[in-house]
Amino acid sequence: MKRRLASFALFLFAPLAFAADPGLHVIKTYKVGGEGGWDYLKADPDSRRLFISRAAHVIVLDMDSGKVVGDIPDTPGVHGIALANDLGRGFTSNGREGSVTIFDLKTLAPITKVQAVGENPDAILFDPATKRVFTFNGRSHDSTAIDATSGNIIGKVALDGKPEFAVSTGAGEIFVNIEDKSELVRIDPKTLKVLNTWPLAPCKEPSGLAIDLKNRRLFAGCDNKMMAVVNADTGKVITTLPIGEGVDANGFDPDSDLAFASCGQDAVLTVAKEESPDTFEVVQSVATERGARTMTIDPKTHQIFLVTAKFGPAPAPTADQPHPRPAILPDSFEVLVVGK
Repeated sequence: MKRRLASFALFLFAPLAFAADPGLHVIKTYKVGGEGGWDYLKADPDSRRLFISRAAHVIVLDMDSGKVVGDIPDTPGVHGIALANDLGRGFTSNGREGSVTIFDLKTLAPITKVQAVGENPDAILFDPATKRVFTFNGRSHDSTAIDATSGNIIGKVALDGKPEFAVSTGAGEIFVNIEDKSELVRIDPKTLKVLNTWPLAPCKEPSGLAIDLKNRRLFAGCDNKMMAVVNADTGKVITTLPIGEGVDANGFDPDSDLAFASCGQDAVLTVAKEESPDTFEVVQSVATERGARTMTIDPKTHQIFLVTAKFGPAPAPTADQPHPRPAILPDSFEVLVVGK
């Protein structure tokens, strides 16, 4: 009896185990400047280049020095960048023009434009299994498949609503968030068929999406300040985690088992630890800057890159603009680097 009581006491008073704070913080700030808004950015660990969408062109930075090393012009309303390193090509989704620019990854020179891909192509990805590029078109509620070598449009996938970010497993699956329906869709990139449509409740208006390929877990950033962790086989929401306001991108680092959500309104990068495929915990809230809502991870250095600018006061509300955005201060655009 005494031995049992002693064992119970040891259990009762043993310290609880919590995931360690990874100790991330902003370690560098690259002052880039220039005019115009921004959307997605994409790291290329092989060339050490960072591709940043910038209104009507794409800025290319050296990730290690922060110096501008190139520019891809004539990409009206550019949202995203996709890279096909084995083909030596890159691709941009030009939302205002409804086109995709194909460019040479080495020289950055434009090769051709694919026209009429859809209305407001937003997210874009390269699927290595099919060697196809997929755009996710916000206004026409569909996805367009393009042969990455020829630039020919292969076909389209009708979607249930407005697609946001998407990820590929590289093994015959693409997942995309449907923002206005709060759904997750699984697509076969070869047959161009929708395989599954899953509700993401209690997640509302999902935008960013990331994937843990090993454990087949998806991380969706939701407008109601949560990250939904989803089983990629069943579509079941395993858990939700609290994040900041204004998320627009998510990421996952398989080496550290850390999931990220960049939240521009609260100026934080929420960091969650995957303890097991079904156990997750928020371990840090990294202070960033207001407007830092999109991100990309460098898998070689495990650093996270975010972009933002300085803002002035918001103008007075009007009937046409009840929630006006604050003006971007001239030449204040910058890249934040988060690491240890």
